[in-house]
Amino acid sequence: MDAPIAKLPPPPYYAVIFTSLRTDGDSGYDAMGDRMFTLAQQQDGFLGFESVRDGLGITISYWRDLESIRAWRAHAEHLEAQRLGREQWYSAYSLRVAKVEYSHDWPARQI
Repeated sequence: MDAPIAKLPPPPYYAVIFTSLRTDGDSGYDAMGDRMFTLAQQQDGFLGFESVRDGLGITISYWRDLESIRAWRAHAEHLEAQRLGREQWYSAYSLRVAKVEYSHDWPARQI
């Protein structure tokens, strides 16, 4: 699922950068991805996301604070998706959390 550029509030906020290499086949991956996006949007502190896959997958989710990220990481359905990712869907992945201190958009837009 490719996503458009997220419309975010002014910084600071946090970015969770998930980079992955997929295994062959779907095995429920797309449906779980859709479900995780739906659930993430319902979480307190979720600000938006951007995602692209062309061999290498990169998904960036944006969060208000570290507590929001921790709560999402511990969500029961997200824990199940994490388990399935390790067991079935990913041959490798990396997860990084960064604090966004500055952001610039072009063309400039009002949020």
